[in-house]
Amino acid sequence: MLYRFFRGIFRVLFAVLFRLKTVGKENIPASGPVVLCANHTSNLDPPVLGTPLDREVYYMAKAELFEIPVFGAILKKIKAFPVKRGGVSKESIRLSIQLLQEGNLIGIFPEGSRHNAGGMGKKGAAMLALKANATVIPAAIIGNYAPFRQVVIVYGKPLDLSEFADGGADALEKATDKIMSTIRAMKAEYESGVK
Repeated sequence: MLYRFFRGIFRVLFAVLFRLKTVGKENIPASGPVVLCANHTSNLDPPVLGTPLDREVYYMAKAELFEIPVFGAILKKIKAFPVKRGGVSKESIRLSIQLLQEGNLIGIFPEGSRHNAGGMGKKGAAMLALKANATVIPAAIIGNYAPFRQVVIVYGKPLDLSEFADGGADALEKATDKIMSTIRAMKAEYESGVK
């Protein structure tokens, strides 16, 4: 209930403040496990990425945020779950796989942090998708969140990672490269049209 309430507020806010435009929403499966992978440049990326979608999106968030009174409780209600500083714990990985196996959609930023924007992707998204047999949807967030300047989200077609399913670390690296190169190509394709 709270998730839908905030989603409604954010839809109006982002439409006015960032003239938010979406492309390819039809590429998001209506049901089943989905890993939504996007580039990461701002703390606003998670709500902006999930707000246009009719499905609820789960996110990992820094564990320290859950210790903030009231805010921590709200985070839980809007489908965030904690990750400890210094990396993703086994507990977070187990929970992510469980959420996917239950047919949920998880939003992940393979770059890891906004300070690594444009850098190498981390293998977690590919690993989770392959372990849970989830659909991978690449997404490109384009724009710099300047007030009244347009932000565009492009949701790409599902990526086939089946060729990497039986491999080890090397296969995960190649799967991650495929995800990241697709996101970069989508960003490059649409960037010139953002006003």
